[in-house]
Amino acid sequence: MIQKNLSCFHIEQIADSGQCFRMVPYGAGYSVISKAHFLVISQQEQTVTFSCTEDEFPFWEQYFDLKTDYQAYIDSVNPKDAYLRQAAEYGSGIRILRQDLWEMILTFIISQQKTIPNIRALVETLSTRYGTRMEIPKDLCIPGGPVCYYTFPSPQQLSHAALEDLQALKLGYRAKYIKQVCEDACEGRLDLSLLTAMDHPSALKYLEQFYGIGEKVANCICLFGLHHIDAFPVDTWIKKILLSQYAPKSRLPKGLAEAKVYELLIQKHFSRYKGFAGVMQQYIFYYERELAKGHSSEPPTAST
Repeated sequence: MIQKNLSCFHIEQIADSGQCFRMVPYGAGYSVISKAHFLVISQQEQTVTFSCTEDEFPFWEQYFDLKTDYQAYIDSVNPKDAYLRQAAEYGSGIRILRQDLWEMILTFIISQQKTIPNIRALVETLSTRYGTRMEIPKDLCIPGGPVCYYTFPSPQQLSHAALEDLQALKLGYRAKYIKQVCEDACEGRLDLSLLTAMDHPSALKYLEQFYGIGEKVANCICLFGLHHIDAFPVDTWIKKILLSQYAPKSRLPKGLAEAKVYELLIQKHFSRYKGFAGVMQQYIFYYERELAKGHSSEPPTAST
């Protein structure tokens, strides 16, 4: 068990930020699965407890991006941008996780037109059916809880699934995307090592070559799987925010295509955050979703 006093860290906000789907309530905290690693994490105010060994902690330290100063990102917010300032304060406990690239490719292909609970359930089903079974350390088991967990399946493991098997999981049209990208990875057309070495523009262009990966999904993979924190995915929530909060403040030429409107609004209002605009994207994405749930605009307290 390792305890750290952490600022700009809120485990509930991270779990609900739409970037991670294997972080779920577990006992008095959360369980987290990444690759073959299993963690139980809990928090009281700024004291965060990592239930893992000393040898395991460096993995989780990198996973949660603990060496990055997120307060510096918050301090950089344009004081004239009241909306972003409120969003950054509200979601100040969010960090961009350093997650497994292959898992993020499949996860965000699945995410198209799916709710977060549905994505979480499908990721878990794929892992249970095709991943590797691992034992939860006895000291981390909770009464009545699971005694094992499953790794996210590798391309080779998932290649054993027929298209019909994937369709039976209610993946819909995404089943074809998953089957094809899995074949691409197994046969070397999708080179994860090559992708890892690319910068953001190159990675974006490379990913968009593959069936089922458009610009939004590619940007999600760049942000959450490659840690290119300048990536700025545009989904329905971000579109809503750009049009309601930023379009009225901007003089845009008439007759622009919708995609061009979003591009210009991002350029005008978020280019000042070069190198970390994706962090700002997470703040506004989380904030808007929480307001839509009817939650207070006051920042929640870390009491998990």
